Amino acid sequence: MKPHKGKLLIAEPSILNDNSFNRAIVLLTEHSINNSVGFILNRQLQYTLNDLIPELDCNFPIYQGGPVEQDNLYFVHRVPDLIPDSIEVEKGIFWGGNFETLRNLLNDELISTTDIRFFLGYSGWSKDQLEDEMNQNSWFVTENNFDNIFSIDEENLWKNKLLEKGGNYKLWANAPSDFNLN
Repeated sequence: MKPHKGKLLIAEPSILNDNSFNRAIVLLTEHSINNSVGFILNRQLQYTLNDLIPELDCNFPIYQGGPVEQDNLYFVHRVPDLIPDSIEVEKGIFWGGNFETLRNLLNDELISTTDIRFFLGYSGWSKDQLEDEMNQNSWFVTENNFDNIFSIDEENLWKNKLLEKGGNYKLWANAPSDFNLN
């Protein structure tokens, strides 16, 4: 399967030594001949939204979106009717939108954690870079078959995607994250 916005990039077991993408699942929010952009779905940080924006009384978790621009906050959601200027990724998943409106929705508690996910930084690839990495067996692509990516079990997400792929991936799915602990 080829990369396309809305699809998931699954880190191959061969990149276990890559600190940025070890066991990562990336939602591609943009893919063109010039670049690709996505957000890591399974890297929750120790921060909440209130930690980063103190005037928001909101404890939604923050995720590491990727190694690029980690001082910027991004969001992906499924409520475009509430957040104007959102960009549709695919199948009811939207990226960005009017932050002032979002701020009001959060302060009024009109949006929930099953509607939105916040990321510090993003994952980005320049022209041909993602295809080169796929040719080097760093990634494989799957459909985003989740009813709601905002309520998934991110702790077992990588393992479950490898089990779905089957074959030799089943062996890697149960491998310890630190082989020194084996």
